[in-house]
Amino acid sequence: MEHENEKVTAENGNQPVAENHTETEVAENQSGQGSGDTAAGNEKMAADLQEAKDKYLRLYADFENFRRRTAKEKMEFMSTAQGELMKALLPVLDDFERGIKASANAQDASAAREGMELIYHKLYRTLEQKGLKPMETTGTAFDTELHEAITQVPAPQEDLKGKVIDEVEKGYYLHDKVLRFAKVIVGA
Repeated sequence: MEHENEKVTAENGNQPVAENHTETEVAENQSGQGSGDTAAGNEKMAADLQEAKDKYLRLYADFENFRRRTAKEKMEFMSTAQGELMKALLPVLDDFERGIKASANAQDASAAREGMELIYHKLYRTLEQKGLKPMETTGTAFDTELHEAITQVPAPQEDLKGKVIDEVEKGYYLHDKVLRFAKVIVGA
């Protein structure tokens, strides 16, 4: 019998018993005395365990409902945003249809060209209102975050080395995020 504060393990399963128990308390627990307290403690622990399981299940169900609801709201938002864009583009589509009908009977190519330019500018303004902005690339330093190099050619001037010489396909921003990288030719 060493010290009272030493950790004592019970013989049934080698489970640690609280450090501050006296040897008589440990002996009572091992011999089965005070089993009324143990049964009441077990029932309380079982009730606490059941309550914790119930809380866990409810929280898990609430989280699943939240996840489904937010996914559904996100899909609805996306379809609404796409619907608004399509609604804004419908007048441009109507103008293209009218232009095609008018150009079928037109004798003057300049009038058809002028009509197409008007439709182009209308489409461009509509897209700008929705947040589209073109990139300015020619003459700027090549940036892999904004540009996609198609090829490198010898720079016609020394100051154009490492800069964009020509733009093959225009790049665009949508609300200050790159929507499409500009395809460019870089001076070497």
